[in-house]
Amino acid sequence: MTTMSDQRTAPKFAPLSKARRWAALSVLTASLLVITMDMTILNIALPEMAAELHPTSDQQLWIIDVYSLVLAGLLVSFAAIADRWGRKRMLLLGYSIFGAASLLVLFATNAESVIAIRAILGIGGAMIMPITLSLIRVIFTDPRERATALAIWAAVSGLGAAVGPLLGGLLLEYFSWHAAFLVNVPLMLVGVIAGIAILPESRVTHTGRWDFLAAALSLVGMTLLVWAIKTFGKEASLLVPEALIAFAAGAALLAWFVMRCLRSASPLLDLSLFRNRVFSAGAIAALGSTFAMIAALLLIAQWLQLVDGASPVEAGVRLFPIAITGALASLSAPALARRIGARAVLAGGLGFAGVGMLIIGLQPGTLTTLTVIIALCFIGAGTGSLAIASAMIMHGSPEEKAGNAGAIEETSYELGAVLGVAILGSVSALLYRAEFIASGALQGVERTLAGQAEESLGAAVSIADELRLPELAQQAGVAFTHSMQATGIAGGIIMFAVALAVFVMTPEGTDVSQASH
Repeated sequence: MTTMSDQRTAPKFAPLSKARRWAALSVLTASLLVITMDMTILNIALPEMAAELHPTSDQQLWIIDVYSLVLAGLLVSFAAIADRWGRKRMLLLGYSIFGAASLLVLFATNAESVIAIRAILGIGGAMIMPITLSLIRVIFTDPRERATALAIWAAVSGLGAAVGPLLGGLLLEYFSWHAAFLVNVPLMLVGVIAGIAILPESRVTHTGRWDFLAAALSLVGMTLLVWAIKTFGKEASLLVPEALIAFAAGAALLAWFVMRCLRSASPLLDLSLFRNRVFSAGAIAALGSTFAMIAALLLIAQWLQLVDGASPVEAGVRLFPIAITGALASLSAPALARRIGARAVLAGGLGFAGVGMLIIGLQPGTLTTLTVIIALCFIGAGTGSLAIASAMIMHGSPEEKAGNAGAIEETSYELGAVLGVAILGSVSALLYRAEFIASGALQGVERTLAGQAEESLGAAVSIADELRLPELAQQAGVAFTHSMQATGIAGGIIMFAVALAVFVMTPEGTDVSQASH
């Protein structure tokens, strides 16, 4: 007898041979490598970009944020389209858009154009990220093999974070910051060719209509909400009329989106997945960890270059520990989870990362490079446990919901990053500005230049060099360091809270290497 579940998943591609399964994983993880590499390259390129374009602090945050905001807003919609149109087709289209958008940087002459390019990259990324996860879910039907595949997927993300700064640093030694975008073009071209040759097509039948209204509600609601949060952080006040209106409107639209999905027979996003505690714990781990870490790591990348005096290549080398320890921890996480349980590995890892963030925030006296490197090792080793979060999310979702599960996981990561940069980044900028102004270093500096120096550390260092005022750069560095340490303390506390929540939510004895029931 054919069940509704059988109808929803049929027709499926024939089971792949072991060799082709792992070859398909290579293509999928390679695309993840490009995207994570692109994100970390941007961290290295940002100081040089800021020195050339002189973006305001708002624009600088938007250069980082807009990619994740657009991606998070479109993940659900593109995953739903891919279920109907074909996941392989959507993935290859995403590769093409990502590569083409990267070429547009050749025409970027101001901060606004860079923000626009990052938005288009977000569209391409939204077609890539959830599809890699959903294809892993349907290609690897054995739970133990799938857990290993997802661990490799997570480890490659860590390697991307390592390769990005090093490659970015090497490129910036010889080329302008534009090269940080252009490097994507040949890599995405290779991805298209390999994807056509190796990946199987996968789609879900009888999915129902695609809900245009729900897609619009999620995108507009999220945009308004994050813009409001950024504005609250910049103004250091909740009494900003336009931001209050945007916040209320965004929250209302997202609530409408949730209600529409809950009431629909064929929802754009199946929120019933959250009834599974294992799935929910994995999603919370993804959201909470990126909220705490992304802003802190962005600040560290700037600190290494603009305060510690590292060249772009040297900064890449000093950021290497977090990626390598993260990749190694990801690969060992499934085996460790089989020994002590998925709950202990995930919650313990998040707590370990929290310790690393507190090390930066609580060091007495002057912050040193050695302290930062030690902290990065702790953070990397801890976040390797997020391989288990991915396995828990996929373990807690049926195969026909792989697209929804992938979209929710990537939305959790990207929304966490957006909100983390918006909230913690804005708070850090506020603390930097307040201490820098109070230091009196800007006295005698022309008002326009002083205003630019108050907006970002990159601009302050550039202006100090132009005016030959080393004291200005020194005071800006001190203010930035203190603001970064405060962010580290806040991030560490958040990581501990997330670890506790995940431990409480995850059922004892959860085993992601066994078939779910």
